[in-house]
Amino acid sequence: MQNMELNNHEKERYARQLILPEFGTEGQLKLKNAKILLVGVGGLGSPQAIYLSASGVGTLGIIDPDSVALNNLHRQVIHFTKDVGRSKVVSAQEKIEQINPHVKVLTYPAKLTAQNALEIFKNYDLIIDGTDNFSARYLINDACVMLAKPFIFGGIFRFEGQVSVFGLKDGPCYRCLFGEPPASEAIPSCAQAGVLGVLPGIVGLIQANEAIKIICGIGEPLRERLLIFDALTTTFREVRIKKDPACPMCGDHKTIVNLKEYQENCLGGKNMEISVPELKEIMNDFSKKYVLIDVREPLEWDKGHIAGAVSKPLSTFEENYQDIPKDGKVFIHCQAGSRSSKAVEFLRSKGYTNCWNVGGGMNAW
Repeated sequence: MQNMELNNHEKERYARQLILPEFGTEGQLKLKNAKILLVGVGGLGSPQAIYLSASGVGTLGIIDPDSVALNNLHRQVIHFTKDVGRSKVVSAQEKIEQINPHVKVLTYPAKLTAQNALEIFKNYDLIIDGTDNFSARYLINDACVMLAKPFIFGGIFRFEGQVSVFGLKDGPCYRCLFGEPPASEAIPSCAQAGVLGVLPGIVGLIQANEAIKIICGIGEPLRERLLIFDALTTTFREVRIKKDPACPMCGDHKTIVNLKEYQENCLGGKNMEISVPELKEIMNDFSKKYVLIDVREPLEWDKGHIAGAVSKPLSTFEENYQDIPKDGKVFIHCQAGSRSSKAVEFLRSKGYTNCWNVGGGMNAW
């Protein structure tokens, strides 16, 4: 049953939103009647929970199996020092209720699985990704496609973040961008990769903004666009994403009909990343054969690039990778390491086994 009006307390609380002509009372009521699920209440989920509750989303669901750890606190800002050791969903629920008592909080202190995803997701209008592993991300995507729910993706890596919206009508899904999860050895350790504390805050807020736009029917969502943010240069870039007719999840001839859980891929592994000093040592040894690929965009390349590198922008990488040899070593870099990591993931999904991400990219060079 929908709430058809705002009470006086709500009108005062949301006054600065209500005066927006594009938003108004109609938009606020849409938020009040909305049900949004946050998968994870860590670095990305914290700002999502804080600002969506403050904005007046009527029902927030939170699923997260973890407890608060001390090394979470530099980025997971909904949790405080006193919360270390407590359930994340309990800690987050407590803060949300203090921020806005009008928000109904539903908690799931459990891991998202192929067995519970559809049952949980069916009760929500849209799903926001706040995870840090590929296993959960593909599971979210597949469940959302099956239920025709929008999926707001967010990813962070060191100093770079990405956001996109999948599952909108006639739009691509996450598998249109990355068909299959990369091999476990292609994923750097979460502890080794690191992340700047403010980065998930920026990315999580962009995700929250996309959720509000979709719920209220305002603006233009990140449909068919992958937004990439570089915290070191304070720049945004966009990569176009096309719906893939051959996508196994949402294409013309679907091959995935059941949810599947993949092996957790946040454990780190061999042969994924090479440091800049290691790369320079290889480059100085003329007996070693390799290919160095720069996946930054042309404007970035023109400002400066590594001698001997080949330019293959990530925005067109999937159409132009075929001439990369499979029988030699392939090193891929971007500005900070995030886009090149995506390129490595893609090549490994195509059978390349000797490819490495250059850690830190041009910033480290």
